[in-house]
Amino acid sequence: MDLGLKDRVYVVTGATRGLGHASAAALVADGAKVVITGREEKAAAEAAAALGENAVGVGADNADPATAQRLVDTARERFGRFDGILISVGGPAPGTAASNTDEQWQAAFDSVFLGAVRLARGAAAELGEGGAIGFVLSGSVYEPIGGLTISNGLRPGLAGFAKSLSDEVGPRGIRVLGLLPGRIATDRMRQLDGLSPDPDAARAANESRIPLRRYGTPEEFGRVAAFTLSPAASYLTGVMVPVDGGALRGF
Repeated sequence: MDLGLKDRVYVVTGATRGLGHASAAALVADGAKVVITGREEKAAAEAAAALGENAVGVGADNADPATAQRLVDTARERFGRFDGILISVGGPAPGTAASNTDEQWQAAFDSVFLGAVRLARGAAAELGEGGAIGFVLSGSVYEPIGGLTISNGLRPGLAGFAKSLSDEVGPRGIRVLGLLPGRIATDRMRQLDGLSPDPDAARAANESRIPLRRYGTPEEFGRVAAFTLSPAASYLTGVMVPVDGGALRGF
C-alpha cells in the first residue's frame, strides 16, 4: 500500500530512541523526510545519521517556548516544506500520589504537557490542508497505570487538548490524533518492569493480560504512527488509537 509519504516532511520529537525513533524510521522507509529531536545535539545527530540523508537531527528541549518555531523553520530550510509533527516525549518520573514531588510534577508539566501543547499549537499555525499532528500518549488516557501517577494525571489532559484542537483545525483540512502505546519493548518499559523484584515475572504477568500474549515492538508502533500521519489516513482525526495488542478493555 502506498501511504503517499514520498517527499513529505515531518518533525518527530523525542526520536533519538524508542517509539519516536521507530516512528521516524518508518516514515523515512516510506519516502518521507524527517527532522528528529532529542535533548542532546550529539545524540540527535547520531540518530539522524542512522536514518540516512532524509533525516536531520536537532537538539531541542520541549519545554523551551521557542522550540516549535525552530523545528518548523528547520524542516523548511532543510527539506523545503512542512507536513506534520509527531509529538513524542519521555515518560514522567514513576511514583505514587504520595511519593511524587512538586518538582517532579512541575518538570513533567513543563515538558510533557505544556511543551506538547506548544509544539502542537505552533505546528497548527504553520500547517496547511493535509497536515497532521500526532501525539504519542499512553494507555493511561483510558485506564490509570499503577506506579505512574504523573502520567495518569497528564496524558488524559493531552488527549482532551488533542480532541479540542482537532475540532478547531479540522475545517482547515488539518488532522489531529493520539497514539496510545501499551506494553512496547522499549528501554522505558524495561525500566518499569525493572521496578519489580522479579522483572521476568513482571513481564510474564503483563504479557498474560495482553490478548496477543506478547509485548509489541517499536517497529510495529512506528508503522502505525507512519500510517496515521500519512495521506492514506486522510479521514482519521480526533481519535485515540490504541497500539497495545488488544490490552485495552472496551471500545
